[in-house]
Amino acid sequence: MIGHLDQLSEPLHRTRTGYYDVLEVSPSATQAQIKTAYYKQSFAFHPDRNSGSEEATVRFSEISEAYMVLGNKSLRKKYDTGLLSLSDLVARAKPAGGASSGVSGEQQAGSSRSAAGAALRERVFDFDEFYKAHYSEQLQRQREIRVRKEEMLKKKQERAGEKKLGRMMEIGVGMLLVSAAGIILSLRQ
Repeated sequence: MIGHLDQLSEPLHRTRTGYYDVLEVSPSATQAQIKTAYYKQSFAFHPDRNSGSEEATVRFSEISEAYMVLGNKSLRKKYDTGLLSLSDLVARAKPAGGASSGVSGEQQAGSSRSAAGAALRERVFDFDEFYKAHYSEQLQRQREIRVRKEEMLKKKQERAGEKKLGRMMEIGVGMLLVSAAGIILSLRQ
């Protein structure tokens, strides 16, 4: 599945359903479905999770470009009507500050199906920032769940200890009563 669309010679922005195919959603998908598919795919093919895999890096680039287009209502509308141009993608994917390497968008896209991916590769990508931005909520929920599980386990162990202590107290009181009864009976004789 990795790089499954790379065999096509046509750039993704020129295809009718290429971006939808990359995110594995239908053209009638809602924005929420597109976002969910993007998070799922980007997590699976993230370069940090697939270190050394050029295919995963290319796939991640395609996924990012697909979400950049389909996650933006105006770009998605242009794409669906066949009016999306390379300049729309390059302008949208430009690094902050307008830094340019002196290479035109057409030249960058010449070696890759992923037009925006070529522009994205021109800048250093901060994967830590990406993870924090996209998965911090999920990681926070996992931490909270782990803490709750630990608290529940601790409470369960405390209850078991208290139960055991209660039984030992009952046995101790019972033995004291039996001993007291034995002493009283031996004193009467």
